[in-house]
Amino acid sequence: MPKSVVDQFLNYLRYERNRSEQTVGRYEISLRDFEAYFQSLDSGLDWASVDADVIRGWMESLMDRGNIASTVNTGLSALRSFYRFALARNLVSHDPAHSLTGPKKRKPLPQFMREDEMDRLLDQEEWGDNFLDVRARTILILLYDAGLRRGELTGLNDVDVDFAAGQLKVTGKRNKQRIVPFGEELAEQLHHYMEVRDAEVERSDDALFVEKDGSRMTGLQVYYVVRKNLSKVTTMKKRSPHVLRHSFATAMLNHDAGLESVQKLLGHESLETTQIYTHTTFEQLRRVYKDAHPRG
Repeated sequence: MPKSVVDQFLNYLRYERNRSEQTVGRYEISLRDFEAYFQSLDSGLDWASVDADVIRGWMESLMDRGNIASTVNTGLSALRSFYRFALARNLVSHDPAHSLTGPKKRKPLPQFMREDEMDRLLDQEEWGDNFLDVRARTILILLYDAGLRRGELTGLNDVDVDFAAGQLKVTGKRNKQRIVPFGEELAEQLHHYMEVRDAEVERSDDALFVEKDGSRMTGLQVYYVVRKNLSKVTTMKKRSPHVLRHSFATAMLNHDAGLESVQKLLGHESLETTQIYTHTTFEQLRRVYKDAHPRG
């Protein structure tokens, strides 16, 4: 009995392309599922006669069955590979999957620290007055109060801090500069940090944040400082400096800051990038509703 076109393709993957059994298995599941789908529509349909609309219908059926976007895209990838194979061997006359695009993967909502967690961390009595403790608390307050990226923080020099105007000159992506205001708490903390730093460390350049040997802090060193301290108040898996940037944006929107203002403060080129934080705040509202409403 001659092998079906699907079996020919699977053998091609195994023996000519040397694909893993895991990949072959995933592709087979998708192809068998699609075959069962189009045969349920019309017993006269076969691999050579299905069109793009049939494939779209199948993808919709996958979503209706609760499959996530990545699973649907894997199925579409299997069909594309199959039809390239079949077309090259004259087993079909056209490729109905060629021009189709799969569903966009849903981006995870940004993780952020709750305001009470940050208050508990920053106001704890355990903070010492030595250089490392003062530097760590200053980094945390700066990231949370100004929403900086890790690289923007390590790039700061003393001259970028304007205490008189209460603002930072920040150099962001592609060397674009922006001005970020800061309040009294951060001003006091920066003053204190710079006093302790200058008393204990001999700097080798003009960097605002330095190591004990005077060299500029690296992004990795900042990451370790943040991760270590966030671990004191949260069990979230992600505990990076970017979490504090997310926390800044979420807190601003929760306290009625305008979306365009937050966009400028974060240095986002597109408002769409900033809008993801509105989804975060909506999720907070959803949880409040479910907890508070008697029929929530």
